[in-house]
Amino acid sequence: MEQKYTKTALDRVQTARHPDRPYSLDLFEAIFTDFIEIHGDRRYADDPAMVCGFARLNETEVLVLGQQKGRDLKQRRHRNFGMSKPEGYRKALRAMQMAEKFGRPIVSFVDTPGAYPGIDAEERGQAEAIAFNLREMAGLTVPIIVVILGEGGSGGALAIGIGDRVLMMENAVYSVITPEGCAAILWKDAGQSSLAAAALRLTATDLKEFGLIDEVIPEPKAWEVSPEDSKNRQKEAAFDEISRGLKKSLIDNLRQLSSGDPKQRVLERFKKFRKMGEWV
Repeated sequence: MEQKYTKTALDRVQTARHPDRPYSLDLFEAIFTDFIEIHGDRRYADDPAMVCGFARLNETEVLVLGQQKGRDLKQRRHRNFGMSKPEGYRKALRAMQMAEKFGRPIVSFVDTPGAYPGIDAEERGQAEAIAFNLREMAGLTVPIIVVILGEGGSGGALAIGIGDRVLMMENAVYSVITPEGCAAILWKDAGQSSLAAAALRLTATDLKEFGLIDEVIPEPKAWEVSPEDSKNRQKEAAFDEISRGLKKSLIDNLRQLSSGDPKQRVLERFKKFRKMGEWV
């Protein structure tokens, strides 16, 4: 009798990093219509790693934003591998403040290994930009839905991750550090990444159990492949299934959130994140 293979935490990490997985712009095109992109932070520059713009979710006008990694080497260099700099987070905040002004709900897609740690980013206030986003997102009165799409890495993910509903793709991961980084710190050996991934409890199932996310979005089996399998013929059908399922979840959650009182919504969002990490 053939034994059923159970994916390990490290398998989920590798799947989340799979180059053929849907990226933010793929889902912008599949789920939303009339997308108009916003560029620049009005302080320094435009950051291609962060994509923002207004669009329609069926008949509802929303702001969508997310990190974009890029498909080939040229795109990845242009997008800085999805690692935003301070101007990226400030651009996202500028767009969210516009959404607040015009009463547009916000949908945020998280897919980054972390914020860019380069010297130039630190010189321009990387930590300050992230911290400012955390504070400002917590107080926005419009509904905010966050989707952990692939990798959710550290403060780079949290900077656009404060929401009333946090959805997570089945094979996505969300953690304060990568398994390789954790293993290098704890065991001085990045080769212990499998052990670190299990200890970090970074999978969607773990995070749902801990109450850190609200919903797990199922993924078709066609996406549960090894990183070496990049010629999956069912990829297109699988993407359609992912986008349909995610769109339905976004519509349902947005309908629930939009019917509530804005002040109560902000209070519930505050309570949601304050209770994380409580030990009973």
